[in-house]
Amino acid sequence: MTTIPTYPLARLTRAALLGSLFLASTTQSIAQAPAAITVQVNKSVAPVPKNMFGLFFEDINFAADGGLYPELVKNKSFETDDRLIGWRAIKGGSALTEYIVLSEQPISKSNTHYLRLTSRTNSPDAGLTNEGFRGMGVKQGENYNFSIYARRGPGSISGLTVTLEDEKGNTLAQTKVGGLTNEWKQYTAVLRSSATSGKAHLKMTVEGTGTVDLDVMSLFPQDTWMKRPNGLRTDLVQLLKDMKPGFLRFPGGCIVEGRTLAQRYQWKETIGDLNSRASLINRWNTEFAHRYTPDYYQSFGLGFFEYFQLAEDLGAEPLPILNIGMACQFNSAEQAPLSATTPGGPSAVATGAEAHNHADDISLETFIQDALDLVEFANGPVTSPWGAKRAAMGHPAPFNLKMIGAGNEQWGPQYIERYKPFAKALKAKYPNIELIASSGPDPGDERFKYATEQFRELKADFIDEHYYSKPEWFRENVGRYDDYPRNGPKIFAGEYAAHPATPVSPRDKNTWEAAISEAAFMTGLERNGDVVKMASYAPLFANVDAWQWGPDLIWFDNLNAYGSPSYYVQKLFSLNKGTTILPVQLPGNAKNGANNLFVSAVADDPAGDVVVKLINYSTSARPVTLNLAGAKKVGKTGKAMVMATNDLQTQNSLNEPTKLAPKEETFQVKSGSAVSYTLAPNSFTVLRIPGKK
Repeated sequence: MTTIPTYPLARLTRAALLGSLFLASTTQSIAQAPAAITVQVNKSVAPVPKNMFGLFFEDINFAADGGLYPELVKNKSFETDDRLIGWRAIKGGSALTEYIVLSEQPISKSNTHYLRLTSRTNSPDAGLTNEGFRGMGVKQGENYNFSIYARRGPGSISGLTVTLEDEKGNTLAQTKVGGLTNEWKQYTAVLRSSATSGKAHLKMTVEGTGTVDLDVMSLFPQDTWMKRPNGLRTDLVQLLKDMKPGFLRFPGGCIVEGRTLAQRYQWKETIGDLNSRASLINRWNTEFAHRYTPDYYQSFGLGFFEYFQLAEDLGAEPLPILNIGMACQFNSAEQAPLSATTPGGPSAVATGAEAHNHADDISLETFIQDALDLVEFANGPVTSPWGAKRAAMGHPAPFNLKMIGAGNEQWGPQYIERYKPFAKALKAKYPNIELIASSGPDPGDERFKYATEQFRELKADFIDEHYYSKPEWFRENVGRYDDYPRNGPKIFAGEYAAHPATPVSPRDKNTWEAAISEAAFMTGLERNGDVVKMASYAPLFANVDAWQWGPDLIWFDNLNAYGSPSYYVQKLFSLNKGTTILPVQLPGNAKNGANNLFVSAVADDPAGDVVVKLINYSTSARPVTLNLAGAKKVGKTGKAMVMATNDLQTQNSLNEPTKLAPKEETFQVKSGSAVSYTLAPNSFTVLRIPGKK
């Protein structure tokens, strides 16, 4: 048996609490005997980890382009594999003799394709439209910045007419672009929408006849987070900000790996000038037959600089995940050689039908250097090469990076043999950077056991564990970390979500059954905060019209967004995480979860509160008696935040965004009397009990 260390109480307010306290709600008594729960206020398990509850972002479900990154034009630079994805000729292009993507004399070496239009008649049909991301979301009275690069060719084309239309073809805004020359030049305008539409599109026609070349066509809202140009979607960031997350993990997820190494996420390609960021196919575009989305690409308008900036805005620690020389093992399983001189062999060659020969062009040194350069980009002085690049993007101050993920969801000996030199090089130059190692995709199979043994021997800083399973798994595994070793690597519960059907099934929904089961599991994470230092639900975002994976924390369309029941569970834990973990004793010394009652408790020392989280997974109301052992000087009024419904299949939606959300109420605290608080059926309740300061 491992001894759990104790720590001195953090505030005199709680250290001085003596005697016992019983709580009561005004709910009328029922015949069932109250469950007696003891919270040891005068003892402690450990400090609550500062960054305990955070966010996991991956560009899945159109989370970036078409979501958090609010560029409205799809494929604005014609750089996708299908150069005209998102575009179509008006009425079949009857007035056009040519609309084709070319690469001769482009804008720049990094933006090599552009669109050429040739019109044979001066007609409103001489042009194209862009569909946006399942339409364009525009709001009445809001301004949108339009920009385009254009170059006039042979003929008499004098300008362009740019029109924002709703789904019925009604004009919402219009502008004209003139003064075209035979050299590339950027033209800008502001479109002010006269109405709100979630399915608008952009129409562009030429004035006159002849040829014109076009590139980098953008329509971007002025209303962005913190009003930044190239900023993020305000309502989505606000939902994140409201959670007060401890960390932001980015950019994934499996997109870090790519199906092949050539399709991996390369952070250096996502910084700097927007027009130099080449598009890349998103690895989720055709992964699932039931949600086939071949138009899913990453523009990288949301790149590593923007991720770091977002983390800073949220007050969260940045946690970038880097490729470690391995493509997704569920796809090609391609692996880079361990060194540039490695002549081949099982660990140095690509495998699988989709394998790329690019593995022969790069070695592990490339990936190690990328990691070293990332630390310099995030933390280096402005006089350093990569620190200068950060400063040039408008952020001379360092981002204070402290953690890096070494690979996403890899496993097996090939992963371990790449992790070792990766970790050695990082620790040699940046000993204070903590590394997070993967335990594979399953929380208990042979891959997991092998990785856990290896990383304990290697004394890794963190081991990342993932769990996607049915709701009952989460309730049954609430004690998962009770017997974990208290020394050695800490745990990052990096990805988890309850799936009522089967993971990656279109039948999976964000039900209350899923969310309340996650809440139960989280009491186990919180009680074991001396071992589990970070935890994040996954995935974070999903577009209701373009998702690949469910369930998800936050859903949105082109205009609105809502948090699922799981969102509010995560938010309640994060906003009430406290500062010190308190021991909890259930009736008869039962284990947490006995009789479907789940409990954890913390002290919020700055507020002077004791915070108790209780899950009643039962169809009946349940009275509980809370004995706060060692408590005195307690305020007369407590606060309860309650999520409850008799229907475990309850979901939120765009039409009912808060159908199931926390309801706050007060209750009277009576010291010296044996009274009880009654938990509603199928409920998650957070009780905050104040102590006098």
